[in-house]
Amino acid sequence: MEKKLTAQTLRGNWATLLLPIHRDESIHFGRLSEEIDQMIQAAPDGIYSNGTAGEMHNQTEDEFDQVQTLLADKCRTAAMPFQIGVNHPSPLITLRRIERMKSLQPSAFQVILPDWVTVGAGEQVAFLQRVAAAAGDIPLVLYNPPHAKKVLQPADYGRLQDLVPSLIGIKVAGGDAAWYDAMRPFAQKLAVFVPGHFLATGVQEGVAAGAYSNVACISVKGAQWWWQLMQHDLAQALDVQKRILQFFDECIVPYKEAGYSNPALDKFLAAVGGWGNVGTRLRWPYKWIPMEEVGRARKVCRKLLPEFF
Repeated sequence: MEKKLTAQTLRGNWATLLLPIHRDESIHFGRLSEEIDQMIQAAPDGIYSNGTAGEMHNQTEDEFDQVQTLLADKCRTAAMPFQIGVNHPSPLITLRRIERMKSLQPSAFQVILPDWVTVGAGEQVAFLQRVAAAAGDIPLVLYNPPHAKKVLQPADYGRLQDLVPSLIGIKVAGGDAAWYDAMRPFAQKLAVFVPGHFLATGVQEGVAAGAYSNVACISVKGAQWWWQLMQHDLAQALDVQKRILQFFDECIVPYKEAGYSNPALDKFLAAVGGWGNVGTRLRWPYKWIPMEEVGRARKVCRKLLPEFF
């Protein structure tokens, strides 16, 4: 049996699986297999599937099963920790995914709250308790990014952890100094994962245990180097963060303001980094950033973040 994560051992730079898409909008499993191999070779703290960047919202159940099985087989062979995102807007489908995926023995399951009709406080508990019972000894991570229908507050996370002991971690938007002050008491019992491009701030605040990292989309190896830098030279790591944010402001924010989705931005980051053959294409009906626009952003990124290349 694989070693399960705890709130104390869930740490670091986790890389997100991105779906290479054929022109006919099918998943290119050959390129996906190569991508996983490249991620493993870059040696992050772990790999996770089926987040926003993995286009969890736009897969069939057969495709979901095939992606997770491929990831699990490769990660187990390489002794690489991995989390499976059983995320789905339907709570019933989330449960069925857990039942099918338990045999793959991931290090944890990631879940989102039911997402079409928002859930109240009691419904959040009812959902997570039943999910925890279905998962058995496999711990849970609550994926609650800023685009979730229901964005929780620090006290909500503490309440849920008290009522659902197998909830070991959260992915959150982070916030200002007041947010960190409010979150700090709960960071002892939960692994708090903040946005990748603000990870050094989260570490400086004594709250962040790691990131499910958009920065790893640029370079898995570069993001891992940056995480390790935070452990012994936080001042330098904060300087790197300033340069990351400058790159985002110059090359990513304009696309976000033009209406491109987070999956489109994440795939564009991977194309800028150039470490794998993922491509920028998304599935219908979502628009993607043309590959022809990668070159200019790559020049800026190489200038600002030479360590990542």
